[in-house]
Amino acid sequence: MRAIPHSSRVPFLLFPAAAASAIGPIPAAHAQPAPSQPNIVLIFADDLGYGDLGCYGSPTIRTPHLDRLAREGVRFTDFYAAAPVCTPSRAALLTGRYPTRTGLTRILNPRSQDGIDADEITLAEVLRPLGYATACIGKWHLGHQPQYLPNQHGFDYFFGLPYSNDMVPTPLMRNGEVIEEPAEQDTLTRRYTEEAVAFIQRHSERPFFLYLPHSMPHVPLHASEAFRGRSPRGLYGDVVEEIDWSTGEILATLRELGREQDTLVVFTSDNGPWLIKGNDAGSAGHLRDGKGTVWEGGMREPMIACWPGVIPAGRVCRQWASTLDLFTTLLVAAGGQKPRDRIVDGRDITPLLTGTGAMPRADAFHPFFYHRAEQLEAVRVGNWKLHVGRDLRPLEQPELYDLAADPEEQHDLAAAYPEEVQALQKRIRWFQLSFAPAPVRR
Repeated sequence: MRAIPHSSRVPFLLFPAAAASAIGPIPAAHAQPAPSQPNIVLIFADDLGYGDLGCYGSPTIRTPHLDRLAREGVRFTDFYAAAPVCTPSRAALLTGRYPTRTGLTRILNPRSQDGIDADEITLAEVLRPLGYATACIGKWHLGHQPQYLPNQHGFDYFFGLPYSNDMVPTPLMRNGEVIEEPAEQDTLTRRYTEEAVAFIQRHSERPFFLYLPHSMPHVPLHASEAFRGRSPRGLYGDVVEEIDWSTGEILATLRELGREQDTLVVFTSDNGPWLIKGNDAGSAGHLRDGKGTVWEGGMREPMIACWPGVIPAGRVCRQWASTLDLFTTLLVAAGGQKPRDRIVDGRDITPLLTGTGAMPRADAFHPFFYHRAEQLEAVRVGNWKLHVGRDLRPLEQPELYDLAADPEEQHDLAAAYPEEVQALQKRIRWFQLSFAPAPVRR
């Protein structure tokens, strides 16, 4: 076992998020798009495992379009969803805030009467005043009552399911109208793709933000006739290969319209594989466990970003980042600034995307907090990860892992490095005392 060098150990440093986030107001609604504004395509898979793409080592699932995207852009090795399940992960992605701040810590369902609060600011809501056309095409899962749907939270257009595809009823919606129930899921990925392509074509002369949260490979698995039975990995592989095809169609559309060079494309997923589903679940590769846990397999995800001429081709980033960071990073790329009336946890990770410049010195000791529901169960700083809870209960003794040497989380080093345990426990206490969690929205 390789020991961590002294220089990478974690000092107890405080970097209040409030200070970091107070950098400017939301742009005025009359702001004009700047010539350098990129189009933004954010593709978000559901329950995709760390090991489910060819460029992440899958031996049986063929993903040539995503592999090409990685070759032409940057691939992250240590990228995290902000939660190990659907609703809180999506809330964090769109707000840049930990789910404990928004109250969206648990999975909403068709009986839920709650959803994303009107006071929360989504990525679509900060991009639209900058001149962006905005669309959510796919799975929403932040509330299905009318006041919680995408059109009320910054999206000009919505086509998709209001929540997970295993929930009943399963309505397919266009804006606020149910157009099909139950949704014909065999053709869902294809229809999402057609809608996404049409949206890009309609808005090819102005900046656009396309948020494409696929309903799959969440179970039940469905693939169109063109893909069913093709993959060596079975139906799960068929589904992922169709999502890869979908990505290829979007990239081809951008090329045909001459918009490839000015479009930032990001691909990632909401949480790890749902392992209890057996062959219908994906793979976390060499990582431990999967969906619903704060082990690496539950929250570390594939992440690929491509922006020709801005992100150098063929890069691999081994520094950690998370979906929390996409809110800030994409907003900055569009010429905006973070809201200053609230804490936004996400950082601007442009230097990690481009490999130019450096992250602030404080970033070396910036913490990432792993939550399950309302419970903070682990923290990562540098390569150290400390587990303090499991299954919504505190651990009797914390466990410490060196993620650089042991990403499988097999070797607990807490006894050997008590000073690191103490420093990380202080970071957790500071975070928990820094704000009052929002009421849980159910």
